[in-house]
Amino acid sequence: MTSEMTEDELCKLFHEVGFEDKKIREIIKNNKVSKSLAQVIKLTDNNLSRPFEKNENALLHQLAVLLKGKEINHIDEISKNIMNKNLKTNLQISEGLKYLELINNNNKEFNFNDFKNATGIGIEISNEEVSKIIHNYLLENKLDIENQRYRIVPNLLANVRQLPSLKWASPALFKTIIDSEILIMLGPKDERDIIKKEKKNKKTNEAVKSISNEKKSEKIRNMFTEGFLGDLHKPGEEPQKWDDTIQSHRKFINGKVFTRFPPEPNGFLHIGHSKAIMVNFGYAKFHDGKCYLRYDDTNPEAEEQVYFDSILRCVKWLGFEPWKITYSSDYFDQLYLLAEKLINSGYAYVDHSTPEEVKAQRGVKLDGTPGGERFPSPWRSRSIEENLIEFRKMRDGFYKPGEATLRMKQDIDSPSPQMWDLVAYRVLNASHARTGDKWKIYPTYDFTHCLVDSFENITHSLCTTEFYLSRESYEWLCDVLHVYRPAQREYGRLNITGTIMSKRKIAKLVKENYVRGWNDPRLYTLESLRRRGIPPGAILSFINTLGVTTSTTNIQVTRFESSVRQYLDITTPRLMMIENPLKIILDNLDDNFEELIEIPYKPGNEEFGSRKIPLTKIIYIDQSDYRDETSKGYFRLAPDQPVGLMRVPFNIKVKSVEYDDNKKPILIHAEYLNDKSIHKKPKAFIQWVPESIKYKSPVKISEVRIYNQLFKSENPSSHPDGFLADINEDSEEVIKGAMIEPSFLDIQNKSPLNMPFTDEQFSIKEEGGVETVRFQALRVGYFCLDSDSTSENLIFNRIVTLKEDSEKD
Repeated sequence: MTSEMTEDELCKLFHEVGFEDKKIREIIKNNKVSKSLAQVIKLTDNNLSRPFEKNENALLHQLAVLLKGKEINHIDEISKNIMNKNLKTNLQISEGLKYLELINNNNKEFNFNDFKNATGIGIEISNEEVSKIIHNYLLENKLDIENQRYRIVPNLLANVRQLPSLKWASPALFKTIIDSEILIMLGPKDERDIIKKEKKNKKTNEAVKSISNEKKSEKIRNMFTEGFLGDLHKPGEEPQKWDDTIQSHRKFINGKVFTRFPPEPNGFLHIGHSKAIMVNFGYAKFHDGKCYLRYDDTNPEAEEQVYFDSILRCVKWLGFEPWKITYSSDYFDQLYLLAEKLINSGYAYVDHSTPEEVKAQRGVKLDGTPGGERFPSPWRSRSIEENLIEFRKMRDGFYKPGEATLRMKQDIDSPSPQMWDLVAYRVLNASHARTGDKWKIYPTYDFTHCLVDSFENITHSLCTTEFYLSRESYEWLCDVLHVYRPAQREYGRLNITGTIMSKRKIAKLVKENYVRGWNDPRLYTLESLRRRGIPPGAILSFINTLGVTTSTTNIQVTRFESSVRQYLDITTPRLMMIENPLKIILDNLDDNFEELIEIPYKPGNEEFGSRKIPLTKIIYIDQSDYRDETSKGYFRLAPDQPVGLMRVPFNIKVKSVEYDDNKKPILIHAEYLNDKSIHKKPKAFIQWVPESIKYKSPVKISEVRIYNQLFKSENPSSHPDGFLADINEDSEEVIKGAMIEPSFLDIQNKSPLNMPFTDEQFSIKEEGGVETVRFQALRVGYFCLDSDSTSENLIFNRIVTLKEDSEKD
């Protein structure tokens, strides 16, 4: 029914139900959304007896955006419930669609009660209830609010939106309530809440120029001066149980900050690790200190050289240089001696319990649930002499893996699981990349991490809050061994919704060919983000805007991409790229006609410079810039409508059109109206690419890869059929036959351009790589060269769209 509607019929329908002309032009650009919108309008049973209300149209449009051409049974239930006021928010629309997809996939019957529960129909949360819930939430986060003051408001708003108790509340209330509550808690804004900015001069682009020498001498306010990081202790003030343990430490650090970034080399780093890198390296750098890159290589069975190489590459890509590169294996001899010291002190024993027996000792019931009575291992009371003999037998290969472990004798009655006799060493028959076959036993993270921090005189052992409970065992082990105790402090990790970070799940995606590889641009490993063309400075700037607190930061992908888009807008040149070329011959020009058109790479920013492109007899425009008939709001090329070419002084006018067998235009004969006496200012200018052997134009593109979200939902792992069932079939679109202006070759040769960002601390100097060839394709998006490219076959990746709205439609 709706699939056969012409564009004019669709425009008429949308106009009848009350959409504004500007919005109609925007909707019509997307065939799939247009088709779905017409379908859901017809299913309202309203008979078009009246124009719909504005919010009704907004909800119907949102439903169409989510459908995007898909046919789903019972979709009329959503349309009807929008019109009868049962469904009032975008969230309800989204949840309703999820319910319909679920029953469609499982061949189940529609049940209104289930639909009602899924969409929150009938659930009313009063303004008073919303105020009370937000008030209590703010009280729970009072410490962070007092530390960050008004800068925390955006994060509070994002977190409040995620509260389950407010799922069906009106989001329009949240900002007003938060602002009111914050004003009561903090009082009016004062000088602490004002960050002075330099005045921007649009003509000379002062925003991207280096700050003055006077400003350089000052420390710019950022994540290292406020919140969690701003409240950290000074180096040399780490609390100790033993007074004598800190003297040599203070002498070594000489008042400097010492941090470390300690990844396990058993997988590729992801976007969450970028925060850890910035926190550790950035905090040390900000305080003129030192940061180690320390590979926690205590599990040789899972470690591969490709991971070691990638980790270092990513750290350097983000603009940081390790003070020293170390390995936990550097300290295996020292760790072994401390293990024997632990035994001699009576704080360790060799245990032969099976994993199931260990669980039982820790209070895990037969059904796998906690809460049972804890009891010590039967091997816990061994003598020191016997434990030393048994431990050395472990070392010498007497036991097979699983037959013996060295456990710390902690406090089985402690409420903390981290004190329930953790394993310090286990037997592994695995060769180590750096120590070879020297060791048959390897230390665990719980034994290694704190002691190597101690060996390396770490002043701030910064880790995520998942290790908060580990602090007790961390400090206990340093204290019983009478060594310097570093200060472990925990901050909230960074999560990006709508994607996955699990190494196991990423491996499954790669192995089963859902993605191109572990660095596929749709993933959120750092290698993937680099290949996709995300600038490292954009990542650091994004993290800086979030700040560092003790709360986990859950950020939507769209917010991350918005930050990247802002960075690219300032740091990339603009080029004309034609995705679907349509050839135009300007019949009134000579075959050798050439008029050089000077075009700035970025209007308003002289630092980018400009290029000259020849206007020739043959040019190419995009198929979308021509129509056989004009319509209201359409200002580009048509038989009865001339159009301007970007920066070209005169318009072009259609004379005749040639079509293929499918009535698709393949060649336009036009006239260049280069007569000043008849020149009129056009209503629109379109992009163009000339044909010129002399100027090597056009530059042909083998593939343009358009990347969308890999998953459909915000939480792929929550899908009842597993995360693979949540994969978006349209996550990658490949366009062939595109072309770009010849100035691309100039940009390619000059890349990386390393144009400065507004905040110079995020102007990371990149050393090279095809992904640094970045540009804004006018009206299309931001792009970079893909690593699959060759000199003969150019492949572009879309980094992000030009505007967030274009992602929705």
